[in-house]
Amino acid sequence: METPPRRDPRHIFGNTVRDIRKRNGISQEDLADRCDLHRTYIGGIERGERNVSLINIVRIAAALEVHPADLFADFGQKPRRGE
Repeated sequence: METPPRRDPRHIFGNTVRDIRKRNGISQEDLADRCDLHRTYIGGIERGERNVSLINIVRIAAALEVHPADLFADFGQKPRRGE
């Protein structure tokens, strides 16, 4: 069973990357150049089509001049077991 798009972590992550990129006035192509990734890969991330590796998360964060944890800010708090 697939995760609904709005709750899929790939979509949440991709939307966050897109929001920060646009807020900083950076094109997908420029972001790709800054983190040495292909433009179509960045597009796939933003559309929630890619399961991004840790090393690429760090590269993207550096290119956006944010802490890697900032790319996960929209995930919210996970309930503890038993709650």
